[in-house]
Amino acid sequence: MRKDKFHGRFEDVGQECQAPDCQQPGEFRAPGIRGNSFDGPGMWRWFCLEHIREFNAGYDWFEGMNADEILAAQSPAAGWASETRAFKPDAGVDGTPRWADFADPLDAIGGRAADIKARASGNAAVYSKFTPREQQALTEMGLDVDTDRPALRRRYSDLVRRYHPDRNGGDRSHEARLGRVVEAYQLLKQSTAFS
Repeated sequence: MRKDKFHGRFEDVGQECQAPDCQQPGEFRAPGIRGNSFDGPGMWRWFCLEHIREFNAGYDWFEGMNADEILAAQSPAAGWASETRAFKPDAGVDGTPRWADFADPLDAIGGRAADIKARASGNAAVYSKFTPREQQALTEMGLDVDTDRPALRRRYSDLVRRYHPDRNGGDRSHEARLGRVVEAYQLLKQSTAFS
């Protein structure tokens, strides 16, 4: 396998160098005219090695810009002020893609959206990350499927203080409830949903 020492060479593209009076193959691409969008394939100019070197030596991205435009282009936040087309409120209206039109092979967006929709409809158990037994334990502790490990610990601590006989002047009437809370906590703290 031949290792090419010129990075960015596109062999066999079938282009001719676009420099005037040059018959060499255009194996190196250069940006097209300013204002072309690179959101997609873009428009490129093709040059041979000699002419791409000339182009690169004289290329000035900031050519034609005033001092304020140059400063704005060099800002670390440059480009973040504009909305992405897919997330604009009118996306999909004028033919631009909506966020839901994108492929989601890992169901990263769709799964989260389904979970939110299920919660809104009151059917969160269908999309829950907890097993049915764990969901019962959550109910026993007064927690919902959005809970995290720190919230579980805090709730357990609160319930133990509330129902333990030592905290209630020796009243043992809440022992059964305390037992269910301890059992629920033991099950939930080992849940894979918290890992």
